[in-house]
Amino acid sequence: MHPKTLSILDFTYELPEDRIARFPLETRDQSRLLVYRGGQISETVYASLAGELPEGSLLVFNNTKVVEARLLFQKNTGSTIEIFCLEPHEQYPDITSAMLEKGKVWWKCLVGGAKKWKEPLLHKALSDSGIVLSAKKIEQRADHYIVELSWSDATLSFAELLHLAGALPLPPYLNRAAEESDKERYQTIYARHDGSVAAPTAGLHFTEAVFASLAQKNIRHEFVTLHVGAGTFKPVKSATMEEHDMHAEFIDVPLSVIEKLLQQWPSTIVPVGTTSLRTIESLYWLGVKTILHPDIQPAALHLTQWEPYQLKHEAISASVALQSLIHWMQEHQLQKLLTKTQIIMAPGYQLKIARGLITNFHQPQSTLLLLVAAIVGDDWKRIYNYALEHDFRFLSYGDGCLLMSDIA
Repeated sequence: MHPKTLSILDFTYELPEDRIARFPLETRDQSRLLVYRGGQISETVYASLAGELPEGSLLVFNNTKVVEARLLFQKNTGSTIEIFCLEPHEQYPDITSAMLEKGKVWWKCLVGGAKKWKEPLLHKALSDSGIVLSAKKIEQRADHYIVELSWSDATLSFAELLHLAGALPLPPYLNRAAEESDKERYQTIYARHDGSVAAPTAGLHFTEAVFASLAQKNIRHEFVTLHVGAGTFKPVKSATMEEHDMHAEFIDVPLSVIEKLLQQWPSTIVPVGTTSLRTIESLYWLGVKTILHPDIQPAALHLTQWEPYQLKHEAISASVALQSLIHWMQEHQLQKLLTKTQIIMAPGYQLKIARGLITNFHQPQSTLLLLVAAIVGDDWKRIYNYALEHDFRFLSYGDGCLLMSDIA
């Protein structure tokens, strides 16, 4: 079955409100971990993860950092306009460079209360700093606005400005405002690169103690960067997946990490989080494209949502694809791969590099649940029923699972 023909209604389950974790546990690594291997389900906690993975495995983490993307502007009338910063305008080559811009940026934004925004400029004075932030509507597009944001202290980068002026964008299903504790707990302990509007939540359970226990078993780790966009929460509204427009996200992968993946494969590689999985699986397809189109230029090397189901790849192994991608990067003198991926992973997709996944429990009728089903097939229903019956906590601040594929 081609994923285009799938109906999202086949990927639903009843999620009671009281199963959604509104807050994280006090200790990160005491979150529960459902383990699915060979069709069998067992339980442990994240603190004991090392005991569930083969010695010599490689874990891949997403080291993106959530930015304070919600900007609230108070009008003289007392009403509030919220500007939610999604991603940079296309004039910027990547998120990192856009985050470093000083004095002014153009950003793709959602605007809450847009009809009330009549004046040319909105202004926000940042308490204690004397800095004034201004917003100007540049263009209205189908599903977002282009907004020019400028600030009076031109020595500050946009990332620094957001830290001063913005609020963390907690997922809407938490149905609460961000609190002081969320500044720490809605970030992984290894978050490094500003750019996400949602956390790579599978990584929230990892502590220094967990990393130490993994190292004792010679389980190594590497970092990639995928900046999570608001599209991760985008509901599927079409009758079949063919009409769903999968969100594109920026990825940033060092050449050295691709070389480590090549050295590790076909031994066990387990991404931590759906974003890490989407990133490393995209590397395979980008490698395939460099084989099929060896003269492709860096600006043209990206992945659209249906290409993994269209590219002729049957004779191309992961090692060959990764070798080609490495060679292509060396030819273009690239030390890191900066591009976008729109990959959609759903039943019908076969893993190329990963041998499993560590992830949280996801919303009904979501593309993330489709991704889980691509790994475990119809057993996703049995896994989720088990989690519901055994009081696992769901969604971003909830518990998680280790899903090992049949080829692991």
